[in-house]
This record gives sequence, structure tokens and C-alpha cells, in this order.
Amino acid sequence: MPGAHARDADFVLEQVRQHTGWFARSLPMIASENVISPLARQMLVSDFHDRYAEGHPGKRYYQGCTYIDEVERRCNELARKLFRANQVDVRATSGTTANMAAFFALAQPGDTIAAINTAQGGHISHAKMGAVGLRGFNLVYYPFDEANMTIDAPLAAKLIRQEKPKACLVGNSLFLFPIDVRTISDAAHEVGARVMYDAAHVLGLIAGGQFQDPLREGADVMTGSTHKTLPGPQGGVVATDLPDTNEADQKFKKKLDSGVFPGTVSSHHLHHMAAKCVAFAEALDFGEAYAKQVIRNAQALAQGMHELGLKVLCEHRGFTQSHQVAVDVRAHGGGRHCAELLERCNVISNMNMIPGDQKATDPSGLRFGSQELTRLGMREGEMREVAGILHAAVAKGEAPDKVAARVSELRQRFQGVHYCYREGLPAHQLWEFLPVAR
Repeated sequence: MPGAHARDADFVLEQVRQHTGWFARSLPMIASENVISPLARQMLVSDFHDRYAEGHPGKRYYQGCTYIDEVERRCNELARKLFRANQVDVRATSGTTANMAAFFALAQPGDTIAAINTAQGGHISHAKMGAVGLRGFNLVYYPFDEANMTIDAPLAAKLIRQEKPKACLVGNSLFLFPIDVRTISDAAHEVGARVMYDAAHVLGLIAGGQFQDPLREGADVMTGSTHKTLPGPQGGVVATDLPDTNEADQKFKKKLDSGVFPGTVSSHHLHHMAAKCVAFAEALDFGEAYAKQVIRNAQALAQGMHELGLKVLCEHRGFTQSHQVAVDVRAHGGGRHCAELLERCNVISNMNMIPGDQKATDPSGLRFGSQELTRLGMREGEMREVAGILHAAVAKGEAPDKVAARVSELRQRFQGVHYCYREGLPAHQLWEFLPVAR
């Protein structure tokens, strides 16, 4: 007998069905998203979802963790290998949670830290309105090289020596190029500060050896998201490769551990942990090839848009060395207008602040990511098609239904997930749900 609110459940099922079908005929280009592999997706609906396992393997506060412990041990082992680190915590439930955990180890409330301004591509968790503010840090911003879309490292080093912050955060939300971590870390360590590299967007590119190697370039800790260029489940990691040879580093590593549990996580979403384990194994086997293609695709997309007359940032640097492409669309109505227009064309992107903008809600830019289209099997030729689609919608004013038809035609050829063990299975499966109200 259906319950009184069974039709509400039917409503949810229908919305999920509609969403899944929409994304199966769209071009998903949000730079912070990706599609999970079929095998990893299976982990999300396993019995691991229903369980708790506070603490570390073999040292739990709950019984019933025999097999959970084995999976987590293997997950830790693969993570250490993938990120070339001697300590990786896979329990963080998001990139922001990973950042918050690291903040417990990096500084105390009232301490000064340095970061990138959100108006210049910094992440909201590094801002006063986000986790940094919640932790009670005083914040100073690095000088930013707008022409080259990166921290001005020499001036940042000068700032660090003047302000003497307790911690220096690097890593962007709009993240086109590697950062000069060495110059910043040399100055930070000179004044006794720790360096945190937020690899949320570029974690998969780092794991694939195609971006930079922060832990070898002077970062004391690297945080990241496991669902962007690293195409796994929603979640985060906290990694360090500091040696155990001195007391200060040992103490710092213990603080990182307790910052995750019990600092920011109780149950660490065991189904996500199992899916991370699969994703890490797949990244070790396929991650280098995937990262290389992601970057090639981003560069081909940028070049294609540039040749068609769109104003892609940083032409003089080859536009991008990551998965991201930034476009100045103020001549076409601005970022919000263009993002909403593209959504009607079934191209999913986001408005983004670019240098000179003052309002996050009315920016001049669009941000595109190549990582999900690459995961679906697209290569440079398809990126040129995508560039033409974007130009038709944004610059030529082609009718959204006509653009959407072009999108659907292209997308029909690319439905499977690649760079994983069960390659070719559908990314956006249209499940046949049985309505509850029946």
C-alpha cells in the first residue's frame, strides 16, 4: 500500500530520469565535474553506503568493519602510490572538507595566512566568506599577474617575507597554468610558514604527471577533490610527503590526521571510499594517457574558439596548460547571459570572474572544462566541433534549438565512459524506475 507521500518519491524519480536524459544529449563542460566509471559507480550502491567506520583500519569505534578495513588499507596504498606521498588521508568527504582539515594543522584562529583572491581565480574555501573565515584566520592576498593569469611569485615572496603568515595557500578555482610553488615555498619556509597546495581542479593532471608536482616543489601538504580531473566519486584527499625524521614534521602530520578525524569527518562515506579505491586503481593504469588528452583537448578547444574570433584568455601562453579554458564574453552580453544561453543549447558551462571583474554574480567570463568530454572519448577533432558550436551560440546568435540539435548530433556518438576498466559502458544511463505510487 503506497504511503501518503509516495507521489513525492515518484516526483523525485521523474526528475532524476529527466536530468539523466538531458545530460545524455548535452555537452557537460563544467570544469569541476566528471563522470564516474561504471565499476566505481557500483561501489556507491553497495552495502558500504549503510555503514560506519570511524577511525583507522584496525582501530575502529564500531564493529563490523572487517572488509571495510581491507578496502581502506588498499585505498590508502594506491593513494600513496598515485600521489607519490608517504601519508594520504582518503577519508575527507569533499575538497573543501580536506582544506578545512588541513587548516587545523596549518594555523590557529587569529593567525595570518596568504591566499589568492577569489576575484583572481581563488577558491571560495580560501576566502573570508568560506572555510578560511570560519576558521578565524586573518587573510592577505598575493599580488596577481593578470596578463599571465597566475600568482606573481616574486612579489608574493616579498609579501610573505613582509607579512610572515603562518600558512601560504596556493591553488585556484580558475586554474589555467602551474604555479611557481618553489619561489613561494622558499619564502614561506624562510619565515617558518607551511605551504598548502589546493589541487582540487588539477589533481588528476598531477596524478598523471602532466601538470606539476607540488610535493616535490616545496608544498608541505596537498589537498584535492576526487571528482574533477581525477574522475572518481565526490570526495577529497589530504596528502603529504614530509619525512618522519624531525619532530616538527611528525607533529604536523599527526595534526593533519586528526584534522580529518575527528576534526571534520565522523563517518567518512564508506561507499565513496570504496569508489575512490577503484578510481585510484584506474588512474594508475589510465591516468597518464587521460591527463595528456585532457590538456590537448583544452588547448584544441581554446585554439578553435580563438580562430573563430572569441576572446580566449592568455593567447601568448598557449591559452592553457590544464583542463580549463577562460573566455572573455563581455562583448556578447557577459558571463551570466552567455552561460544561461548555452544551457538552452544543452551546453553546460559556468559564468566566471576574470581580471577586472568586481561582482561574482555578474562576471565577464565563461569557464569551460575539457575533462568530461575527454572521459566520453572526444579528442581534438571534436573539440574543434565544440568550438564551432560555442561560437554559433554566443557570437553568431544562432537559435538555441538549432544549436541544441548540433549538440545532440555530436553527443550521440559519445555515450560511453573511457579510461577505465569497463570501457564503453554508458555514462548517462536512462534507468527504468518503477514508480512508487503504483
